[in-house]
Amino acid sequence: MVKTDKNIIRGFLVFSYVVIISMLIFLISSSFSYLNTGADRSKLLHTEVKKAENYSPKIVWVEDGNEGRNVDEQTLIKIENDYLDAWYVRNVAYKTNQTVGIADYYTDNARKNIAEFVAQNKKQQISVEATTLSHQPNIEFFSEDGQLVVLSDKNVVEYKKLFKDGKFVMETTETANYKIILLLEDGFWRIRHLVKETIADFDKTIQNKSFANLNIKGINYYPQATPWDMFGDQFDIKIIENDFSIMKDAGLNTIRIFIQYDDFGKAEVKEEKLQKLQQVLDAAETKKLKAVVTLFDFYGNYEVLDWTLTHRHAETIVSRFKNHNAILAWDIKNEPNLDFESRGKQTVLAWLDHILLVVKSIDTKHLVTIGWSNTESAHLLKDKLDFVSFHYYEDRANFEQSYLDLKAKIPNKQIVLGEFGESSYGGFWKPFVGSEQKQAAYFKEMQQVLAAQNISFMSWTLYDFEDIPASVVGSRPWRTNPQKKFGFIDKDGNRKLAFEFAVE
Repeated sequence: MVKTDKNIIRGFLVFSYVVIISMLIFLISSSFSYLNTGADRSKLLHTEVKKAENYSPKIVWVEDGNEGRNVDEQTLIKIENDYLDAWYVRNVAYKTNQTVGIADYYTDNARKNIAEFVAQNKKQQISVEATTLSHQPNIEFFSEDGQLVVLSDKNVVEYKKLFKDGKFVMETTETANYKIILLLEDGFWRIRHLVKETIADFDKTIQNKSFANLNIKGINYYPQATPWDMFGDQFDIKIIENDFSIMKDAGLNTIRIFIQYDDFGKAEVKEEKLQKLQQVLDAAETKKLKAVVTLFDFYGNYEVLDWTLTHRHAETIVSRFKNHNAILAWDIKNEPNLDFESRGKQTVLAWLDHILLVVKSIDTKHLVTIGWSNTESAHLLKDKLDFVSFHYYEDRANFEQSYLDLKAKIPNKQIVLGEFGESSYGGFWKPFVGSEQKQAAYFKEMQQVLAAQNISFMSWTLYDFEDIPASVVGSRPWRTNPQKKFGFIDKDGNRKLAFEFAVE
């Protein structure tokens, strides 16, 4: 018995010894790995630079040779990443007046200038929101030891907004050429010198397209089962094709569809979404329907540092479909004026102005517009649009005069009623307000005005919906229930009285 107890105690001591030694070895090895592994810069840098998520300007390398050592593709990618990250952290520093992250992308000498600039702005209560939108870098020299690169970067498009005491002062867009020296330190390319050589005002002149008189008789479209999720997991092209047949048979000739920014992948647009959009446009072409594609829905940031991501989003989609026969027009953004109060009118308009440039520079064939939510904002940026589009959900008795007032502001440009409609809901939350009869009377009267004034239109919408996502109008039943019954066809597939007046 005593011998057994001794064996148990001995076994327990041996086990404890093994556990303690194992823990010590683990702690020592972890410490050794930490001390001998390069730091994760996304954790060290509080701004967490991730180019695909934060900053993605258009970059086109000029390949005209360089003096010195040849640059392999992997090295070039590393140089590009570190170079663009350096621009990003500098812009963050100028916006926040803090130099967090600057040491990771600039050498001692270069960071002094940035620190002095930030300190001066902080003292004077000045901040600068800036971004670069495009670069054309060229490696002019790569040292034999692989430690130094001389870059020229031409036609760098920069947008800047200056604030004093938190109030907007001015904005500017310029084109500049730069000379840059990069040094390889600790495995990262850091800027040693960055010198601006020439500056010129950025030319924002865009050519509007001339076209014959628009004759749009259209509708804003979502499939009945997947409102505001047209390109999601339940995507079914057969359902969409059938709906297009219903539209065509009713006398409609145009659809307006929506691309949700986050859903499509932001800057890195998902191929699966593009393929679904391709199917929709192909189906529209087969049915001889034209498409107005709204490039940005459910987007509301507009911050300058976010611009490059939205540029890549628009660039990818427009480049992919600019030659598709179904495209009639690109609608830049759905109801951007609703964001004026929360995001600032000047900020929203500046973003729209630059997105217009991106789209028109890529697609010189198709029309471009903006889907304003009312007549009051519809004159904004009118000179840069191919036609003006506005939405109207107010009293129909005032529609014609509101249109004529807008027409007086924009006498030489076509105006399209991009959304309008009335709910047939007359239930508990809005008793006696709506009915199928009242909805039909609304469309009958509206069609009479549209025909008399020769106004192109796109109504809202083909179907009643069973469910409305909370992201659209919130979750309050007095808002969601009326929104469910704007369709010409009810939830059971029956044509409502208003269907007769989908077209005059």
